[in-house]
Amino acid sequence: MAETFLFNIAKRVLAKIGNLSVDEVRLAFNVKTDLKKLEDTMISIKAVLLDAERQQHQNEKLRLCMWKLRDIFYDAENVIDDFKCEALRKQDAINHRDNNNLKVRVLGSCCLPLSFSLKMSHKIKDINGRLGELATEWKSFDLRQCSDNRHVFRRETISFVDSSDVIGRDEDKENIISMLMKPSEARNVPVIPIVGIGGLGKTTLAQLVYNDDRVTSLFPLKIWICVSEEFDLSRLLRLIIQSVNKGERCDDSTLDALQARLRSLLTEKFLLVLDDVWNENKAKWVELRNLLRSTDGFSPSKIIVTTRSLNVASIMSSIPPYILKGLPLEDCLTLFTKWAFNDGDERHYSNLIRIGEEIVKKCKGVPLAVRTLGSLLFQKTDESDWIYIRESEIWRLEQHENDILPVLKLSYNHLPSHLQRCLAFLSLYKKDEIYYSDRVIYLWMANGLLEHPRQNQEWEDVGKRYLNELLSRCLIQMEQDYWLYFTFKMHDLVHDLALDVSQKECKTMNSETETVDENVRHLLLCDEKFVEVPRVLGEMKNVKTVIIQDASEASKTIHESLINLCVSNFKYLRALELRDSPLSALPNSIGTLKHLRDLDLAKCEGIRELPRSFYKLRSLQFLNLEGTGLKQLPDSVQRLIELRHLVITIKATHLKEIRAGCWTSLQYLELRYCMELECLPEGMQYLKSLRTLVLGGCVKLVSLPRSLKFLTKLEHLEIVMCHRINLKMEPEEEEDKDLQLSLKTLSLIGLLALGDLPRLLLQGSSTLQ
Repeated sequence: MAETFLFNIAKRVLAKIGNLSVDEVRLAFNVKTDLKKLEDTMISIKAVLLDAERQQHQNEKLRLCMWKLRDIFYDAENVIDDFKCEALRKQDAINHRDNNNLKVRVLGSCCLPLSFSLKMSHKIKDINGRLGELATEWKSFDLRQCSDNRHVFRRETISFVDSSDVIGRDEDKENIISMLMKPSEARNVPVIPIVGIGGLGKTTLAQLVYNDDRVTSLFPLKIWICVSEEFDLSRLLRLIIQSVNKGERCDDSTLDALQARLRSLLTEKFLLVLDDVWNENKAKWVELRNLLRSTDGFSPSKIIVTTRSLNVASIMSSIPPYILKGLPLEDCLTLFTKWAFNDGDERHYSNLIRIGEEIVKKCKGVPLAVRTLGSLLFQKTDESDWIYIRESEIWRLEQHENDILPVLKLSYNHLPSHLQRCLAFLSLYKKDEIYYSDRVIYLWMANGLLEHPRQNQEWEDVGKRYLNELLSRCLIQMEQDYWLYFTFKMHDLVHDLALDVSQKECKTMNSETETVDENVRHLLLCDEKFVEVPRVLGEMKNVKTVIIQDASEASKTIHESLINLCVSNFKYLRALELRDSPLSALPNSIGTLKHLRDLDLAKCEGIRELPRSFYKLRSLQFLNLEGTGLKQLPDSVQRLIELRHLVITIKATHLKEIRAGCWTSLQYLELRYCMELECLPEGMQYLKSLRTLVLGGCVKLVSLPRSLKFLTKLEHLEIVMCHRINLKMEPEEEEDKDLQLSLKTLSLIGLLALGDLPRLLLQGSSTLQ
């Protein structure tokens, strides 16, 4: 079911109101009271939003009210962002004031604040009015404050399994049993973690091992505990005691009595299975572990843990986790047949089996998904029913509590609210897409999905932390690590989950799309068959992200019409990706997109210059000009003081000098395929925030400027296929001996003229890794 993400949106808007500087508020001098009223109203609504999110699925009126609130909160965010845009406009005017325009600019600066104030006052009053109209209805729901502790509840699992029902796990079973049989000399009970996404069969594998005759003879005492919800020590001790000594009542026992009773019972070699563990609090695990520890030297006992989280595995065990893989296609088909037909009936329906093979491929090796789809088709022999399942997205099919999507949704529900939105955003990409970590992070940033950085952290660090959390929870899988970034994939079923929760936020459109919810915020346009701009786009106003893929074959005219529509309709656009577009120019009207933070023009070879209005994109944080046909980087790009990530391809021999006060926020600079470039620009010392510098394919570049020694925050320097470059940089001046640099990685690849290392940069970098 589509999620409103209301709690996260409210939290983010309130943070933005709180972070408004005094100067930004002064830009609209008559709005302070209305702004305070908006803040107070949103605080009171946010206080009960968690309760609302829990009740909405049983209350349609509440759910509709929450969708209305979502739209109001988004409008409030746009208004708050207007303050930042106006502050950037004024800062730019101050930075680039010259004598010839002084009179005009002074007059302008007197008039504009009044006009801006009136406009902002009207907008905030309008939002307060809309919230007031909803107030009576909202109060009628009698919502209460509750904490954001996310517990996972699910049915109890049992230790028994009929091995004849399990297909394709024999090898995994043998692997786990061999791990159980290995002797241990540790005092702590060795823990074997089985890790994988929901529905993969972790519990089933543990059941197979638990019931194997060899395991029964090896461990006189076997205990099965389904942990699932809270990792509460008293609760777990009671469950273990009751499992060992059937029927014992210990509900009223103190914790001290429980631990004493447990230790008196665990006198022989035991196997303990802790099924479905979510706890990431190490202290809680250590409390239980210490009570299970052998009192006389090494422990012959063993523990098996099943979990969806690599973090849980690392907290509970020093043994590398057993990463459970999906089933092979052949085993999946056998399992599917078992659930779709009565024994032997499949022989009469070879036509259905052929369709079934295609259905099974959608499951990507996840047994529960295979079982879910097989069950949906049980005793259905009409070919049209099978074709319907084959052609339908799994997330659109009706499912019961223990089917694949509800089981996967447990992982989603366990995520903090900020990670839920970030995961949902990934549905904007197609299935089997290779994601690039840096692109994803900047798209999250552009849409304000990241929490404010902690002390000594940057926004990019927050994004990396989010991705690492999703990796540890097995919701995404690492493909390849390239040091500065990594690629990853998302399992098709997790993508289905993301599609399900984001259906009113994100939409993929092609030439056959006829309807789109007008309040969708993020669009992926992917179809080389576009012969005209989709009509439904003209009806949308609130879009924040537009990504165009696979449309390079569409005509240049279609692209021009599409970009013009985006500029005219989507005034609050935050991200625009036009990779591989046949465009020869951007419209001058692009300067009206004052909220745009992310612009990707990679491989737009036809673009040879940027429009005159480009300097007005003052909110831009990410700009990718790799593979464009630009002759020179215009001065307008240096005026973009919010830029954090810049990739450049130009045909000139020199870049213009970087002026003081420009690019003060720049974290990442890459010069890629600047085939004629002979030297880096003057003024590199002004890039005080730069953490990463990449030079790639600049075949005529001959040296690095000594001004790099002033880049005290530079952590990563990568130089690739720059055939003529000579990196000799010796310390020459007295001050060179006391340099305090931050370099962590130095990558030199394919440098044919390399005669020495840049010793000036290396000697000052005690941080080199």
